[in-house]
Amino acid sequence: MNDQQLQTWIERVSLQYFDMPFVHKASFNGKLRTTGGRYFPGTHNIEISRLQYDTFGEEEVEKIIKHELCHYHLHLTNKGYKHRDDDFKRLLKKVGGSRYCRTLPIPKQAEPYRYRLECADCKAVYYRKRRLNPRKYACGQCRGKLSLHELQNGC
Repeated sequence: MNDQQLQTWIERVSLQYFDMPFVHKASFNGKLRTTGGRYFPGTHNIEISRLQYDTFGEEEVEKIIKHELCHYHLHLTNKGYKHRDDDFKRLLKKVGGSRYCRTLPIPKQAEPYRYRLECADCKAVYYRKRRLNPRKYACGQCRGKLSLHELQNGC
């Protein structure tokens, strides 16, 4: 789906559920990860997460579109358009929009530990991914001196 198809879709949903036209610009944004969409009060434009569409499909994105259109129409009619406002909550429930978008299953690749810090006094061990100067730090258990050891293959 491209931006023009999204524009048409949002215009259709706006007329169907809100009985008011959407006359501003709608587009996909591939960088949105923690939010399903955004409404811009200054320009009245709407952005929808491309990743939400690719991951969860049209049904979930339609709920996001309804959410953003609630912001849009309430703002244009000078009513409470923010998440905390009762007008927003009522309209969102009426049209069946989602309050929160689903979490994207983005795999986070764990970096292996590259360094090991060891206390000279109590032998406590700390693992770190980044190199640090052990003279600037002390052991968290006994305040002893730390020594830095580089790990060969990571931990």
